[in-house]
Amino acid sequence: MTISRGASDELSETQPGTATLTLDTQDGWLTPGNPNSGYFPFVRRNAPIRISQAVMPAQVGAAPWPLAQMGDDFDDEVIDPTLWPGTYGAPVETGGRIRIPCVSGTPAGVQSARSWTLDESHVAVKASTVPAASTSSAATMSLRVTSTTAGTRLAWQYDAVAGQLRACSDVASADAGATVLTYSAIDHAWWRIREAGSSVLWETSPDGWEWTVRRTLATPGWVTSQQQQVELDATRTGGGTADYAEFDLLGAAVRPRFWGMVNEFPVEWEGLYSSVTVSATDLFKRLNRLPEMRSMLGMEVLTSDTLTGIYSFLAAYFPLAEPAESTSAGSVAGSGIGALASTQVGVGGGLQFGDEGVPETAEPAVTFTPSSATAGRYLVGDMGPQMASDSTTWLPHIQVWIKTSTVSRAILGMHDTVLDHQLVLALNASGVLTVETTQDGTALTLATTSSGNLADGKWHHLVFDGAAKRVYVDGAAVGGPLVATSTQDVRTLYVGGYRSARLFSGQIAHLSVHLATGPCGAVYAASYGALTGYTGEPADSRVERLARYAGLDSVTIRGTTHDPVASQGPGGSGVMARLREVESTESGHLYAERDYYGLAYQSRDLRYNPSPADEVFTISYADLEPGLRLADDDQKLVNEAEGTRPGGATQQVSAPSSVLAFGPYEPSGGALNLLKTTDLKVADALYWLVSRYANPAPEIREVPIEAATMPFFLDILDADISSYFTIFDLPSQALSSSARVTVEGYTETIKEQSHVIQFRTSASARDSVWILGDSVYGVLGTTTRLAY
Repeated sequence: MTISRGASDELSETQPGTATLTLDTQDGWLTPGNPNSGYFPFVRRNAPIRISQAVMPAQVGAAPWPLAQMGDDFDDEVIDPTLWPGTYGAPVETGGRIRIPCVSGTPAGVQSARSWTLDESHVAVKASTVPAASTSSAATMSLRVTSTTAGTRLAWQYDAVAGQLRACSDVASADAGATVLTYSAIDHAWWRIREAGSSVLWETSPDGWEWTVRRTLATPGWVTSQQQQVELDATRTGGGTADYAEFDLLGAAVRPRFWGMVNEFPVEWEGLYSSVTVSATDLFKRLNRLPEMRSMLGMEVLTSDTLTGIYSFLAAYFPLAEPAESTSAGSVAGSGIGALASTQVGVGGGLQFGDEGVPETAEPAVTFTPSSATAGRYLVGDMGPQMASDSTTWLPHIQVWIKTSTVSRAILGMHDTVLDHQLVLALNASGVLTVETTQDGTALTLATTSSGNLADGKWHHLVFDGAAKRVYVDGAAVGGPLVATSTQDVRTLYVGGYRSARLFSGQIAHLSVHLATGPCGAVYAASYGALTGYTGEPADSRVERLARYAGLDSVTIRGTTHDPVASQGPGGSGVMARLREVESTESGHLYAERDYYGLAYQSRDLRYNPSPADEVFTISYADLEPGLRLADDDQKLVNEAEGTRPGGATQQVSAPSSVLAFGPYEPSGGALNLLKTTDLKVADALYWLVSRYANPAPEIREVPIEAATMPFFLDILDADISSYFTIFDLPSQALSSSARVTVEGYTETIKEQSHVIQFRTSASARDSVWILGDSVYGVLGTTTRLAY
């Protein structure tokens, strides 16, 4: 198994993480399309895949041992008589698990010696197979930590008949206050009992890595005063079909190594031997394959319902950005909404698609040019029966952009098939926004907002919250709740007028209808920031915004220095390209996580002035694999750099002494185009680059380690991108006896009893910044440079 993550060096982009696994498939279970496979139908391309390393604890010292040192992977087909001196009911090890029979009237299990302690320790196990209920009156499997008093114990117990998992602190074999969970094979795959800070905690995990506390209890006195015994057991009573419970990886410490999607399952044969070499790629593969984004405004409309915190969804979205020759407009919400057709009213007037639209979108808008309020063209369409049904169940919210200089016109309207329910947004004779509603077929009730004159020839963003009966104009609430009725069963939509009258004169863009269980207007109103492409928002907020556009629930932000960034308003490029723009502008680091399907973004200050206290590990040169090398070349040399920003000056920073010594070296990509908001920030970024690489010191760029043999195996596995560690006792020819390096990426090869990691590294000192008066970082230009 081989896994590769990260970048080749700190000046390169992180690459998509990859994993390659060669597996035996003699049973055909990993043959794609095999209906007899136990994994069918999930042996397919793009199936999700996770890879984790389970590290078994080492037992050291003399008894009593902390339970965290108890470990058994059950891999050798023989129950360890030293660890499990007590067995009953014929348990066996098979297939890398311990199998405990679950037979009516015959309890079965294994018991450890009473030479362990839970005090400030823990015990964990994977519940691989649970027994079936069958027709039994009871069927259970348990993990127990027992006291010297019979029936006094801490336990996780699965009840097959009730379909429940119980967290128990038994006295006399009972606990009336047990925490009872509805069992989930995924959420409760791992069980742990832990004692810490005078409390016992019962925890579950789907993967052995992320744990959820299910119960907390003050530590019973016997936990700290006695030695305990661990028991794994299964019982069945009242008849029923016999089966078994299986446990695995007792005491294992799990470390995620990869999370991604399978590219292929190619099966190969050599004679009668069959194998499959599975290749997989992390989240970057999906991000790189996403279609080009719409404008930031369009993406806000498409994704803002993920921010409402209640049930809401986009029911219809008409960007109104069709080409000039179009005669109809369509919804891109993907919900089967009908198109809006250009419809003539009276004689004269016109309607034109393709005119310049909302700023910072590079998307056109539709322009209405009626000859009068009752002569011209507008858009009319049947939104369909699904909209009618949904709007009866959920409350409609509307957002739209307008630009006009004409008062007393209708912006849009909608109604049901018999005109009982109607809703109209319009401008009155003073250009003030009004909301007109009815729900019983009577005359429309007029509610006048306090929006002020919107017929001023400027673009305005309007939101009507159909739950709170409030309006938002240009990102802010206008007045309080309006006297308006709820509208439902709506089907017919008019844009640029209403029912052959009050024809709109001006432009309309980005009309959307959202349905929700409650008020969401404030969330939709935030889309107004797209008018400037969200210029000035900090870089971490921009990364989170772009991740949302990509359909990701969250992104992990590490670091605290996040400069304001410029607009990325227009569409036309993929989300990954946009994220890379922010990453390069900020000298940050973007990569796919290995412990969940998500993104991580690190700001540049995360690497400032590394502290020995935060090193993931230290290692002797003698413990490394062969191949350590000190590099001194021009691979990273940069002594002059030119850069600019949107609408800003073009500037250059250079290091004359380096240029004189080595000749000019520019960044490999040429001049930098940075999303900075001031020229000063561009100059700072250029200085930051040149000051670090005008004369880079010799460095160690690759560090090979056989991690599996190291007593600090877990610490090595914890090393990730931007972690740092120190190599000490270097050979006498080295510049110093130790070197601290920062991880840029790594390739790991995992085999039976072997885990070789080839770290790709850079010199940690290169990111040291000046601190006034500091004994280590107080010499500007020698050991440090100015941070920005």
